[in-house]
Amino acid sequence: MRRLLLALLLLAAPAGAETVLRIGIASDPDVLDPTLSRSVAGRQVFAGLCDKLLDIDEKLAIVPQLATAWRWEADGLALVLELRPGVRFHDGAAMDAAAVVASLERHLKTPGSTRRGELGPVRAVEATGPLTVRIALSEPFAPLLAALSDRAGMIVSPRQAGVVGAEFARAPACAGPFRFVRRVAQDRIELERFAEYWDAGRIHVDRVVYRPIPDTTVRAANLRAGQLDIIERVLPSDIDELRRDRRVAVRQVASLASVYIAVNIANGPAAESAIGRDARLREALDLAIDREVLNRVAFEGLYLPGNQSVPPGHPQHVVALPSPARDLARAKALVQAIGGRPRVRMSVPNTTEYVQAAEVIQAMAAEAGIELQLQVIEVATLLRQWTAGEFESLIIAWSGRVDIDQNLWGFNACGEALNGGKYCSPAVDAALRAGRSQVAPEARQAAYAEAMRLLLAGRPYIYLWHPVWFFGTAAKLRGLALVPDGLIRPQGIKVE
Repeated sequence: MRRLLLALLLLAAPAGAETVLRIGIASDPDVLDPTLSRSVAGRQVFAGLCDKLLDIDEKLAIVPQLATAWRWEADGLALVLELRPGVRFHDGAAMDAAAVVASLERHLKTPGSTRRGELGPVRAVEATGPLTVRIALSEPFAPLLAALSDRAGMIVSPRQAGVVGAEFARAPACAGPFRFVRRVAQDRIELERFAEYWDAGRIHVDRVVYRPIPDTTVRAANLRAGQLDIIERVLPSDIDELRRDRRVAVRQVASLASVYIAVNIANGPAAESAIGRDARLREALDLAIDREVLNRVAFEGLYLPGNQSVPPGHPQHVVALPSPARDLARAKALVQAIGGRPRVRMSVPNTTEYVQAAEVIQAMAAEAGIELQLQVIEVATLLRQWTAGEFESLIIAWSGRVDIDQNLWGFNACGEALNGGKYCSPAVDAALRAGRSQVAPEARQAAYAEAMRLLLAGRPYIYLWHPVWFFGTAAKLRGLALVPDGLIRPQGIKVE
């Protein structure tokens, strides 16, 4: 009888059985290197792979992660970080002040770093003790804490600090709860639990598998079939059906993200296009779009129309610059003044949401006499083309940051890495610099209001909407933290 009971117990809970968290993401990430990465999908994977110096919580407050405390010194010209003791990287190296210095200098000095602009006027980083780091600034820089709560604050092993890009991505060594196992392009990224993780008590699964599935309906079908445990970016049109299925649950949180049309203003031969050369055509396209109708038709009215880099209600949203109503008469007049029927090539990510929205915009533009030619492209490829200037216009999202500087500077300041269209305006640079180099909220708001006024006039970006983050989960999944940055943090998640 005892042998029979033991056999039954072994069948009920097989020895060594792994608990796997399967996450469906909207696209395949670009390079898995926090210094170079620029995709939303990459941020999702980094949430399991690479801890940051700081983090944000559900209320957007800055909270400790690899740094346990911080303080400003020298009238805002230095930030001192106290580091968490006992932290190890995936390759066994210890995280100390020297490792943090090496990692931050990697962000600052690597050619093509997309983190350099986020770190602003940082002029030096030094270890002032075994677990103390001092970041010196050439001028006050209010957004620094927010920057350190994202990829600019991700710390890599000192053994890997000199390795970048694809070589680093083959064996990335961070200090997150899971370490890299393998990547199969367009299919999966697998991570396994890191036994020496500093916060191991909050990790309840053995393995995480990220599955890039661009089609939202296919993601939802995989969730309902039990093939996935969490899916991101549920399309509004799929929500009612998911809510009727007792096997799954739908959870939501307001986002910091913005979706926009980016225009190639001065990046290579592709900038020699009608929309790149003529601000009147950009204005006509902007005025041809009815943001309210776009939201209703494409997103069931569940998203938030907008024309700025932060959504209405955000502390740094400029109330005096509301979204323009559709003005088809003026759009047509501008097109007639240009002459002919202008053609605009628009690159579109190969996800349901973007394609659906782009087709609505295409129809609206046609009413104004603009022929919008859509080119559907895989997301990582589109991002590479954006950087290389191989586009006339494209539609894409920025997942948003707590501080508006991280939404504006890298995309609009002259020569910055995220400025794929090579837009450059000394007046905009001056306003953005004023906003990031002051600490008084009123002065910062005035500076960003001036920057937004100039950007809305020049239209290097035409902002369209702000999504709500909808997640689908297995009904029995517990512990998912809903944070407005839209990242799926594995800490606390249990798969029952």
